Amino acid sequence: MCARQAKGLGYFNPRLRRSDPRRYNDRWVFCSMRCQNVFSRLMERLTPFQEDAVIDPSDMEIAAMQSALAPLGEYVASIGMDRPLADYGKDEVLRLVEVVVDAYQAHMLAEHERMVERDRTFFEQLASRKATASTGGDHHRIPF
Repeated sequence: MCARQAKGLGYFNPRLRRSDPRRYNDRWVFCSMRCQNVFSRLMERLTPFQEDAVIDPSDMEIAAMQSALAPLGEYVASIGMDRPLADYGKDEVLRLVEVVVDAYQAHMLAEHERMVERDRTFFEQLASRKATASTGGDHHRIPF
């Protein structure tokens, strides 16, 4: 923390298994208990953010995830629903990922296109009202 030479005091992440190489880190050594405690408090505050790094999905993203379920189910049914995921070969797993990602992206693209069309229609109507108002209508009226 203070950049002084470390004197054997260290920190490990107790939330990780002992076999996990990320549990111990050579950079997490400190010159004093004071620096070690500062780092420990910092890690306690940061760990929930690291573990819960996924942001809550929007309604559109949830709908896209749900739209991927049918193609996913069809693919799993085609290769055998009784097989555990651990028995899938590399090509089968890659195809499964492709099916889910493609369905998710297709839904998101369709939703964005729908939103763009809605916005385009709104702005065309707004421009039409502005044009009508400027060609001889009441000039004191706001066109919105």
